[in-house]
Amino acid sequence: MIRSVVIGTGSALPARRVSNAELAEQIDTSDEWIVERTGIRFRHIAGEGETTATLAADACRAALAAAGIEAQSIDLIVLATATPDQTFPASATKVQAMLGIDDCVAFDVAAVCSGFLYAVQVVDSMIRSGVAKRALVIGAETFSRILDWEDRTTCVLFGDGAGAIVLEAQDTADDGGRGILTTKLHADGRHNELLYVDGGVSTTGTVGKLRMKGREVFRHAVTNLASVMTESLAMAGLSSDQVDWVVPHQANARILDATARKLGLAPAKVVVTVDQHANTSAASVPLALDVAVRDGRIQQGQIVVLEAMGGGFTWGAAIIRF
Repeated sequence: MIRSVVIGTGSALPARRVSNAELAEQIDTSDEWIVERTGIRFRHIAGEGETTATLAADACRAALAAAGIEAQSIDLIVLATATPDQTFPASATKVQAMLGIDDCVAFDVAAVCSGFLYAVQVVDSMIRSGVAKRALVIGAETFSRILDWEDRTTCVLFGDGAGAIVLEAQDTADDGGRGILTTKLHADGRHNELLYVDGGVSTTGTVGKLRMKGREVFRHAVTNLASVMTESLAMAGLSSDQVDWVVPHQANARILDATARKLGLAPAKVVVTVDQHANTSAASVPLALDVAVRDGRIQQGQIVVLEAMGGGFTWGAAIIRF
């Protein structure tokens, strides 16, 4: 049985770290207002020379170092992002060049905050089918560049960053082996107007700014995330009490709490980084995963659930024996 096994994780953040207090000097908000509604205290904002691709490349270098392998051994790069460096070519090809990889398959995936989960399933399928043996799966964003900094209800929620994992094809002898056990994805395009960017190449010819109806998004997020996690666990033949860690999309601390309660999960099993990074969209799951791996919480052999929901709506989950 060929499985996709995580052999390394990495992440990268822009140099500039912005507190709620600093934001309050520029817009009509306060640390108390932001923390009470979101749990966010800090976010990182990309500066000059920092782009989605540069952050992605840095995260990949950290993941490759953690895996103890050379970049040239990678034969597939899939980058999930809603904020690419250019309309084309794919930012994944820029990452490929930055890493010094002469030739490999490289492309982007666009599913906003669920993008990393979509990329994981794409890569897992390609590994299982024999198309690739070692892959970099990346989530990277510079959302600060599509925010309306005069809209205090949205600009305080987001940050920039990148996370990456190295997946390797390994022959697993039995069902107790390491690797991705199952993935499940969904989309429902009827909810476009609840979370979107009001620009685009073929519509306005502009990049546009992020727009969101927060209350409606919150309601859908709690329902959809709990549902897809239950669905994924059933597909893997597991129960919620067998889960060691949940690494959720870091959108809002209240969503994380509500989802955990709905599933009957202990809050101590949920990896939370939203207070330090804010919502980094496709980067949030791999970024949080890397934090929990590096601080020793996530150990080899444990059951880890990744889950996310984003604009579209798109949502999904992956279950990994780490």
